[in-house]
Amino acid sequence: MSWVILIVSGVLEAVWATALGKSEGFTKLWPTVVFGVALVASMGGLAWAMRDISTGTAYAVWVGIGASLTVAYAMITGAEAFSIVKLLLILGLVGCVVGLKLVGHE
Repeated sequence: MSWVILIVSGVLEAVWATALGKSEGFTKLWPTVVFGVALVASMGGLAWAMRDISTGTAYAVWVGIGASLTVAYAMITGAEAFSIVKLLLILGLVGCVVGLKLVGHE
């Protein structure tokens, strides 16, 4: 269950990171609200998952999921330019996250 919570928390990291950008320095209400709710839920889930998963592994997986999804979303929506190099780097990051899960003993 801790891994499921950690994955959901990683997805929520991408949500709050994207909302933070859309809030334009907290000047737009709804992106700011989404940022706050997603941030609290994401951090809470990370903390819960870290009861069973080591800190280094949990944090690396959480950041990897969040960063990968944030960049992928930005490229899909056109907010960031797409490139094969970025895609390959994201796939490498995802591979590392999966690797951490496979070699973890939690």
